[in-house]
Amino acid sequence: MVPSRMTAAVVVCAYTNDRWDEMSAALRTAATQEPAPDELLLVVDHNPDLWRRAMEELRPGLPVLEVVENSRRKGLSGARNTALLAVSSDVVVFLDDDAAAEPGWLGRLLAHYDDDAVLAVGGSAVPEWPPGQGRPVTLPCPPGATRGELDWVVGCTYRGQPEAAAPVRNLMGCNMSFRRSVLARVGGFAESLGRVGRTPLGCEETELCIRARNAYPGHSIVFEPRAVVHHSVSVDRLTWAYLRRRCFAEGLSKAAVAVLQGQEQALDTERRYASRVIPSGLIRELTAAVRPAHSARSRHLQGAAALVLGLAVTTLGYLRGSVALRVGAGGGALVRESHDRLELRGT
Repeated sequence: MVPSRMTAAVVVCAYTNDRWDEMSAALRTAATQEPAPDELLLVVDHNPDLWRRAMEELRPGLPVLEVVENSRRKGLSGARNTALLAVSSDVVVFLDDDAAAEPGWLGRLLAHYDDDAVLAVGGSAVPEWPPGQGRPVTLPCPPGATRGELDWVVGCTYRGQPEAAAPVRNLMGCNMSFRRSVLARVGGFAESLGRVGRTPLGCEETELCIRARNAYPGHSIVFEPRAVVHHSVSVDRLTWAYLRRRCFAEGLSKAAVAVLQGQEQALDTERRYASRVIPSGLIRELTAAVRPAHSARSRHLQGAAALVLGLAVTTLGYLRGSVALRVGAGGGALVRESHDRLELRGT
């Protein structure tokens, strides 16, 4: 692989002390990439204790690391925008605080930027289950495969995404990168969207990618599955309750994106997913349920139920969010905010 001529800043955003070990590992795997990042930034989201500990314990061992506090609205979008104001590299790469990058991850992302038509590049995320636990029944998966239809629920690459490098509508937030010039032109992340603490909202990266594609007709956003991170899955995300909560939040978030960017662009990928990927998985699980012994039959039936529940609750969340945003004041506020540009230095 020919080394990219682009400089890169890797950004990790964190809000809780509970992920200290995972966050430290994420930063170390980023710092030891080949090529190494030109900048490494930790943004702490309104947690002074975490900021102080990071300054005292992480910076001495990672000389390239800079630690800053979120200076904008509380939440992941505000933290990411704080990072955009602090870095100066050609490419800004975002890595979740509970995701560890494989060797070669950064180089595989950056290689695509040698094509001037590429706006952004994202990689894949493999779930790392809690110690002693395997894949839960709430996230069904074909035998021998590593991707399930609902793995997006835990922030990982899901069945239906490309198996080889290909253009996509949007990237996954745990493993994504953008040209800094693109972020400057479109104004950064919409701070009315995105996760705040443990509230499982999202889609800020979807909305940003749609804005970027609209601003640069004929350009592309690329998914590179060989740029791999391992995304830790906490025990609380293996439950039926989390599946319901996360899917409902996804529906709410998609409704907000539809208000900001229009229903056609907000739901283009989701329509194909709902009409092809989910039915295929449902047929697989129901077919398998009539064959094996009782214990396995139960697992496949629960997998089928998870697929139906996930789609139904996501749809319900979307309908609920659409009504709330379009008849209330929230929709107008979101649309106004979508036009607020984040002014970046050096662009």
